[in-house]
Amino acid sequence: MNFIPPVPGSALALAMLALCGCAATSSTQFRPSPQPPVCRASAAAVVVWAPQWRPDQKDVPAREAAAAEGIDRFFKDSGCFASVSVRRVAQLSASAIQSAASDAAPRHDRLVAIAVRELGPVVRIGTSLALVEGGTEVVLDIEEYRLPSSAPRSFSVHWAHGGPGVIKGVATLPQDIQAALKAGLQPGSR
Repeated sequence: MNFIPPVPGSALALAMLALCGCAATSSTQFRPSPQPPVCRASAAAVVVWAPQWRPDQKDVPAREAAAAEGIDRFFKDSGCFASVSVRRVAQLSASAIQSAASDAAPRHDRLVAIAVRELGPVVRIGTSLALVEGGTEVVLDIEEYRLPSSAPRSFSVHWAHGGPGVIKGVATLPQDIQAALKAGLQPGSR
């Protein structure tokens, strides 16, 4: 009879990760789907955004700071609009949107309202052969108003990046929301 020595917990975890791999993939879902691009490289826009976290959301200040950094950087660097003004509002109420639309006209052609519903790492244990599956998830509700009209186009974007054996923290959240905005608003290449 052969004796097999016990494997320490950390060595076992490393062996499992080696066997299962750590390939990360990104996915984007629109509701309803499909959606034409929001970005117009020749348009002038006002973007208002607000978080709409679930009641048990953890680390709210850190998530809001990451969202603000990622949203500002996306609209600064993406070429989504020829000119853009980005502002955070307390909530995306009808009065806040109407006020932003009134302020935007006639200098802007678009108003985009973004509700950040989810921004954070996820970890699922035991849902696949890898035992641990994780990554980052971003959920956005988007309304696009073509000014001066007030009828919006509304849709949701659910963006995820991760996979078996992937564990992510909060350090990449600004980049993750940028990637979700790129997938959802679909800017053209510069």
